[in-house]
Amino acid sequence: MPAAEVEVTLELVRHLLREQHADLSERPLSMLANGWDNVMVRCGDDLVVRLPRRQAAAELVVSEQRWLPMLAERLPLPIPVPVRVGLPGAGYPWSWSVLPFLPGVPAAVAPSLDPAEMVDVLAAFLAALHLPAVPGAPHNRYRGVPLADRAALDAANLAALADPGVARAAAAIRDTGLAARPWTGEPVWVHGDLHPANLLVEAGRISGVIDFGDLTAGDPATDLAVIWMVLPLSEHRRFWRSYAASAAYVVDADLRARARGWASALAVVFLAHSVDNPLMGGIGQSTIDTLLEEQRSVPGA
Repeated sequence: MPAAEVEVTLELVRHLLREQHADLSERPLSMLANGWDNVMVRCGDDLVVRLPRRQAAAELVVSEQRWLPMLAERLPLPIPVPVRVGLPGAGYPWSWSVLPFLPGVPAAVAPSLDPAEMVDVLAAFLAALHLPAVPGAPHNRYRGVPLADRAALDAANLAALADPGVARAAAAIRDTGLAARPWTGEPVWVHGDLHPANLLVEAGRISGVIDFGDLTAGDPATDLAVIWMVLPLSEHRRFWRSYAASAAYVVDADLRARARGWASALAVVFLAHSVDNPLMGGIGQSTIDTLLEEQRSVPGA
């Protein structure tokens, strides 16, 4: 995991709240998560403070503050729309946010999941998100772009895998996405980092979607890779039917092939950078396993 460029402590968060949001400053604080890009601190029962730990993430938090209020109006699941905005202070150099605490646990660690229930909920959420983006929407050079644009990055990640056999299999699946016809429609809104750690689940059902730091405009195939991460193969056909019924564009074999290629590329990212993050490593491995199972059951898939 990338090293933090600024150490975020509970004391720092308390200081920032006292300076800028005094009415929240005496609430109980507890560390909720320390991710690649951001630190999440629970603030009382109903709020979370989200602070970048690296410069690369600072602009992403500002993007969330700008765009999530607009997107939330049309999405059928709760998302973490900032309710307060924080500014640099107390020696901390970047903007930060106060968000609502969304109930549920990440799908990656949920004790139970109901895949049949998840299919339509996930399809409806993605169809509602994947509408044409407005002018000035953020651009992410690693997500929502043609897979060919990531060639150097993907090659480095494949080279970092410990198992050459897994690397060869992952590369072959990714190459099917590279061979598909590229996205030619209008750029649509893309979450950019949709995986089981960013899907919240409550009572076996998807209850919210978090971490829009990689929000971008481009090819929806990046997000659609999530079905190989959270759904058994037996539910894929129903997902595609449900998604196509509401999507703002034609859902064809090329889109599905690109999504499969993205699933492989993202699984390799998780595997290549998970030495100190077994949760993400597990997501990467299970995704590769699902892709290989599909390939065995449907030759040429």
